[in-house]
Amino acid sequence: MTEAPFLELAQVTAGYGAVTVLDGLSLRLGRNEVLAILGANGSGKSTVLKTSIGLTRMTAGRLIFAGQDITRLPAHRRAALGIGYVPQSQNVFSDLTVIDNLRMGGFLRPAAFAAEIGSVLELFPRLGERRRERAGNLSGGERRMLAIGLTLLLAPKLLLLDEPSSDLAPAMVDQVFAAIREIHRRLAIPILLVEQNVAKALSLADRVCVLVRGREALDAPAGAIDPAQLHMLFLDGAVRTSELRKGTGSP
Repeated sequence: MTEAPFLELAQVTAGYGAVTVLDGLSLRLGRNEVLAILGANGSGKSTVLKTSIGLTRMTAGRLIFAGQDITRLPAHRRAALGIGYVPQSQNVFSDLTVIDNLRMGGFLRPAAFAAEIGSVLELFPRLGERRRERAGNLSGGERRMLAIGLTLLLAPKLLLLDEPSSDLAPAMVDQVFAAIREIHRRLAIPILLVEQNVAKALSLADRVCVLVRGREALDAPAGAIDPAQLHMLFLDGAVRTSELRKGTGSP
């Protein structure tokens, strides 16, 4: 990457309490790039997102967003700068209706809500159909759509998505990923995506970073990676990273 990164984690060590999860991780995301973070369970994927938004304890390194050092900023200040975070779970207000959830997303920008709610409902027509339904009554896929829509109403400059396909039926996974692709096309904002569905991640991402035990094991263009070999790297680096390139190694 030759241009200055829009988001950069520089030699970041972070974790929870006394437990270190990210171990000197460096990562760079371009201004209009989709970067997928892949790896086995426990490799630190979701911690990358939580560290970026400010929900973990950093003990070393720096975090730069849009040219500003945000290492010491709390999560609410990072969100105000334009970092939109969609967690894997507990990502909607279950007792509120769909439309009231979306109003919560636009509470910092009430004047823009009326103009922008239409674009969110265009992306997710199902939310319009269920706008008066309590979010707690929605299906898993509908809640995922609502969580993304709520975040979009904050007008993020960067979107962090944690496992958007988790626990969804295949048809709903297709709908959610189609919407993410359209969001990136329309808004031209960078996306940092954590995902277990390797095929979907590779189809969406420009670049892939594979983590093994909190460290980068591979950083490469998505189109250059042989997905048949990725699972071997998940197993504590049991395959050389050079073998993950298309046309090398064996499945």
